[in-house]
This record gives sequence, C-alpha cells and structure tokens, in this order.
Amino acid sequence: MEEIKKTTLSLPTVVPAVAIRDVVMFPGMSLPLSVDREKSVAAVELALDTPGKYILAVSQKNADIEEPKASDIYQFGVIAQITQNLKMPDGSMKIFLQGLARARVTKLEMNDVAGSWFATVEYIEEEDDDSPVVQALMRKVLDEFDHYARVSHRIAVEGVSFLRQINDASKLADTVASNMLVKPPQRQEILEAVHVKDRLEKILKLITSEVEILGLEEKIHSKVRAQIEKNQKEYYLNEQMKAIQKELSQKDDFQKELDAMRAKIKKNGLPKHAKEAAEKELDRLAKMAPFSPEATVSRTYLDWLINMPWNVTTEDVLDLKEAKKILDEDHFGLEKPKERILEYLAVSKLTNSLRGPVLCFAGAPGVGKTSLAKSIARAIGRKFVRMSLGGVRDESEIRGHRRTYIGSMPGRIIQGISKAKSSNPVFLLDEIDKMGSDWRGDPAAALLELLDPEQNKEFSDHFLDVPFDVSKVMFITTANSLSNIPRTLRDRLEIIDFDGYTEYEKHDIVDNYLLPKQMKMHGIKAGQLEVSRDAVALLMRDYVREAGVRNLDREVGSLCRKAAKMIVDGAKKVSVTKENLHEFLGVPKYSNFAAEENGVGIATGLAWTSVGGETL
Repeated sequence: MEEIKKTTLSLPTVVPAVAIRDVVMFPGMSLPLSVDREKSVAAVELALDTPGKYILAVSQKNADIEEPKASDIYQFGVIAQITQNLKMPDGSMKIFLQGLARARVTKLEMNDVAGSWFATVEYIEEEDDDSPVVQALMRKVLDEFDHYARVSHRIAVEGVSFLRQINDASKLADTVASNMLVKPPQRQEILEAVHVKDRLEKILKLITSEVEILGLEEKIHSKVRAQIEKNQKEYYLNEQMKAIQKELSQKDDFQKELDAMRAKIKKNGLPKHAKEAAEKELDRLAKMAPFSPEATVSRTYLDWLINMPWNVTTEDVLDLKEAKKILDEDHFGLEKPKERILEYLAVSKLTNSLRGPVLCFAGAPGVGKTSLAKSIARAIGRKFVRMSLGGVRDESEIRGHRRTYIGSMPGRIIQGISKAKSSNPVFLLDEIDKMGSDWRGDPAAALLELLDPEQNKEFSDHFLDVPFDVSKVMFITTANSLSNIPRTLRDRLEIIDFDGYTEYEKHDIVDNYLLPKQMKMHGIKAGQLEVSRDAVALLMRDYVREAGVRNLDREVGSLCRKAAKMIVDGAKKVSVTKENLHEFLGVPKYSNFAAEENGVGIATGLAWTSVGGETL
C-alpha cells in the first residue's frame, strides 16, 4: 500500500477527462478505446502533450447521450496513462489506456479554449487491511470466481490461477471486478466502494448472484435442448412412420392391383391354357418389388394377356340382300368381286361358319380394294382392322417380340385384334405384295401360319407365348401385283381380280359418288356447281389415265376448289363444260392425236398394263 501512496502523490490533481460509454475502468486494468467525439479527441490530444500523458477515464451514466453534461457523468473514475495512440484518417483516434489509481471527481468543467473536459480529482488513499474477515472474503471470492469462470465458459480457467497469486486485497478486488461480465452500473458500484472489505462483499454478492443466474440459464438451456432433442426425435420417428406407412400403402395398392388382376382373369373367361399362364405370371409378379423393371414387364404382359378378347365375338349378319345393298351403296361396278363375296357369304350361311379361303383382292391402285373390304365388314356386322404390310421386313411385326427384350410388345396381328375388342373382326392385310425380307426374318413366312385355316387355330405370338385362335378372323389381303407374292403364300389365297373401270362406269362414279363427295367437302351446295358429261369425258381422256378412280377423284377435287373460289368471289353458279375445262385444270396432261406414220421396220403394237391398254 506504501507503493500506491507514493504513486498517487506523484499524479496530477487536474487532468483532461474523457467520458467513456458501456464500460467501467478499474485500477490496474488495460483498456483499448476508440475515441471519435470531438471533445474526447481534444482531451486525448491535450493529455498526449503533457509529460505523463495522464487522463481521467470516467463513465457516462447513459451511454446513449452523445454530448454529455457534467451531471451525466459519474463522480468516480480512474486516472490512466495513454500507452499507445493512433490517429485515424477520419479524425478519430485509437488509444490504449493503463489504469493507475481510483479517483473522486471534485470538479468537472468544460475548457472552451481547449475544447475538452478538465477534472479536478482527489485520490483515494487505501489503508492495508489484513484482518481475518478480509482474508476469508478473499478466499471466498476466489472460490466463487473459479466457479463463475467454469459455469460461464467465458473466462479462461488459467486466469483464476493467476488471481490466487495476488496477496493484496484491493488489487484482487479490482482485478476480479474488471474480469466480470456484468452491467456497467454494477461495475461502477464496485469502483465507488472505497473500503476494500465493502468492495469484496459487493463482488462476492455479485458473483454469487451471477452464478445462480448462469445456473438458471444452463437449466433453461438444458430444458430447451432436451425439448428440441425430443422434438427432433419425434420428427424423425414421425418421418420414419410416414415412410413405413407409405411403404405399407404402396404394398396395399400393389395387393389391390394383384387382386384386380385375379378378378379379371376369372371374369374374362380365359381359356384353360391362357388362364394357367396368367395365374403363373401373377404369382411371379406377387414376389417382385412393385416398382422394379421386371415387375413393369410382367404387368405389361398380364395386361395384354388378360384383356385379349378370348371369347368376345360380334354376331354375324348373313343377309345377302342387305349385304348386296351395302356393297352397291359403297361401290359402283365391280360386279365380279361383289358376286364372289356374296357367294362366299351364302356358303357361310349354309355352313354356319365364315371359315373359308383367304380372299386376295388383286388389281390396280384406286379400283376400290381397301374400301370394299370395309364394306364387307359393315355388311356382315363385324369390326374392321387394317394393317399395312408395305415396307414390312421384320418378322416381329407379325409375331411380336419376345419378353426378354426391353419395351417388347405383341405383334401387329394381336394388337389389331385387341384394339378391335373382338376375336372375329374383318382383318385387312393391305399391300401384301410390298413386303420384303432381310436378316431380321421373312414376314411372308410368318403369314403362312396366320393365313392357313388348318394352322391358325393356334397362332403363336412371341410376346403372349400362348396360342391364340385366329380362325374366326376373316382375313382379306390386297395386292397390286401377284408376281411379288411368294408362291407358298399365294397358294393359301383365293385371288379375286379387280379389273379397271370402264369409261361408262367412271362417268357414273363421278356423277353419283366423287362429285357429291367433293362438293360436300368443299362446302359447295347443290346447284352451285354443274359439270357436263362431255367435260367429264374430256377430263378422263386428257387429264387422268388409270384403271381406278383415285386420280380422277383428285382432279374432281381440284375442280371443286376452283369453283369454291369463284363462288366466294361472287359467282352464283359455276358451269364446267368441255370448252372451259382447261381453264380449271390447265393444259391437258395426255394427248390423243393419231400416231405418226411408222417408218420402215416399225409396227404398232398393243400392251396390257395395270392401268389399261397401251400402244407401243
């Protein structure tokens, strides 16, 4: 204490003062400080000009006050020495203070010349107190502070070991107070405690209170942590439960799907061999994971197998008069093909079965082969399925792909029957002469089994892998040239030749079929367009040359388009005659002038073509 007395005797009693905010300084304490207020900067600069660089660090009562008055500043502070300083570009300063002695402010006034506070202070002379009470308080403070450091987790435990080496009660009290994380008013109260015994008691009381508060905080934190852990655990368990329920739901849905398939197998009346195959595959599916690729393939197979029209048929209407009426409504001429079809239906009526030879309509393009097949289906009351064989080179198109392949499907025969939802449709195999063969197989060979009445009762599709009876299907084929059909396949067909239409027949077809149809398609009313018979004759001679009527229909459509434009432009009625036909259709495409006189060694010959006779 003698050292302190000597120190205080050498300190000035009038010093520049700086008001500090949110902090209370103690003797022996080192404090970094940012100084940015004008009066505070002036006080620091003034202190730096004095020999000892002494300054009074005194706390504000309210840290929010920017320009404090004397009444806003506490009466106790600490005389400190500026050990380091740094001037900043914006005019503020960074300083480092070392606390020296506790001081009471007796007078605080503003020096207008210097622009800063000046304080007159008196130093607190402390006497030694080595009483047992003070010694006991010191030990208790150290123990409680040790506990406080451990509970707060904010103070290094090593610092407590340093405190135990301090023997001076006043220095111990100030050091402990400077390391406590308490509010400024509580620190100021300790600073103003002049007697060391009072100071230690206040510190002990404050530490004990802080330990209790920290204990409560830890207890609350533990409860919150426990609650959070509980909530997290509940959330985790709930999520697991949801996942389990979802899995169970999926399994329930899968089981419902299996049950629905079993019910369909019973309801659809599958034949014995198909039913056994379906039940076997269903048992395999039940053992698979619901969303595995193999299960998807199995589902697809079962859908096709179960939904095939195994026993679904349409009732045949074998009324020859009605059939003749329908055929005549849809087609003009073609007397021989119509007669052959009526004979076929007559035999079927007598035998109560439509099983018979497979018909092949052979003729030039546009003579009505495909449309006649549709009319047959309408005449006997059956569903109609058409499959174009033009360009087909893969046998799998007919027989389907095996299930070992990804994305495998049944052949187009089975697909067509399934789409018709009937096991006895009229099935048209169009353009049978346009098939080809390559390394993938020969589709014509696959058709041998399909079109043979002796074999097609058990037609085997690679995908279904069970025989399907196609003997009830009425197969009709079409071809433009019989020479391109393999002989083995041709032997299974009954050929019906479609000769080209005569000019007389084409006249009637234009008047009764093509012109009314095209007028309706182009929105032309009856009476708005008139085409003379001579114009039709010239049209057939100079603009189309064919056995059928496909191009003729196209040219009639062109006439209707021209007429529609004229009607929209204001014409009440459009008449097409022999004289003005070229205005509608342009320059004639063919010439009928007499052949030039043959030269020596040249003779005129005649030839048959698919579109009629030609001169050579």
